Amino acid sequence: MILFLQQAFRLVLAEVSGMSRFFPLLKNGLPRFGVVASSATMLALVLGFAGCSDPGKSANKEGLQPVVIQLNWYPEAEHGGAYAALVDGSYEAAGYDVEIRSGGPATPVAADLASGRCQFAFANADDVVLYRQQGVDVVAVLAAMQNHPRCILVRADSGITSLDDLKGLTLQRQPGKPFLEFMRQRGLLDGVQEVPYLGSVSALVASKDIAIQAYSFAEPLLAEQQGVDVTPLMVSELGWNPYSSVLLTTGELIRDNPTLVRDVVQATQQGWRTYLTSPSAANEKILAANHHGMTAEVLDFGVKQLPGLAMPDGATIESVGGMSLSRWKTLVEQMTKLGIVDPENVKAEDCFDAQFLLP
Repeated sequence: MILFLQQAFRLVLAEVSGMSRFFPLLKNGLPRFGVVASSATMLALVLGFAGCSDPGKSANKEGLQPVVIQLNWYPEAEHGGAYAALVDGSYEAAGYDVEIRSGGPATPVAADLASGRCQFAFANADDVVLYRQQGVDVVAVLAAMQNHPRCILVRADSGITSLDDLKGLTLQRQPGKPFLEFMRQRGLLDGVQEVPYLGSVSALVASKDIAIQAYSFAEPLLAEQQGVDVTPLMVSELGWNPYSSVLLTTGELIRDNPTLVRDVVQATQQGWRTYLTSPSAANEKILAANHHGMTAEVLDFGVKQLPGLAMPDGATIESVGGMSLSRWKTLVEQMTKLGIVDPENVKAEDCFDAQFLLP
């Protein structure tokens, strides 16, 4: 127990304090962990992971094995496959009472997985690489989004149509994200004034000389709702394209209970197929679970972006969730060249396991 607490404390502290300047602390530029807590506060948090149940969770359904899926952010369209599998009874039919826990600005995904507080979680592929760099045995078992929704958002009246043309702009961004280092190494941020991103489109709306980091799921609509036409410049088109909406588990669970992993992965994969064709029921569940300003309009906008991200280049719906060694090798090599990871610590083949996907 002492060893577990030491490990979990280290992981939570790493996620909060940013022991690695590239640790994934952000979602759409918003800090996942606002300020660094005191050691006492952090230890209390870890003790809560070890021994406290979720007060909002009702008793498990009789005869079903409890499973927790932890989100990396508030419920949104990017988590739709899990909600579809929950709503249509796929998890229950496989024998599991699945609880989907909302994430938010203080969600230590790596620590939750390592502590056993959850069995599965959502993250992005570059998060997986960073977690493994920090010694956490997390493994990607499904990747819903083949193309990443990260973009740089500019006003249409700026005349900018390419990431090669950002010179002279002021870019609101949150420092330390790997995609920024990738852009910087390519010279795309030369002549760009970088300032903190405040989690709002207001500066972009006020000036065509401002660009902001964004996700194509939401910020474009938010700007257009304020009367400004925008152009999202997709970072994935540069070649920086980690999988997104990735379902993670631990290597330990894969070794100890592969049947559980298979069942949850396949139910979630089927959930994505359902969500991409008929999202209404799952969206009702997402709206009910998201208490942070989500509206049906914003959710519908996000849903419309999904097919191009999950099934690019004419891919079929049966391919959703798939992963390839070549993509993981590319990502690890890119992050190695950026100086973010040590290739001795992170091997591409250890980052994912595609054996549990539907045939």
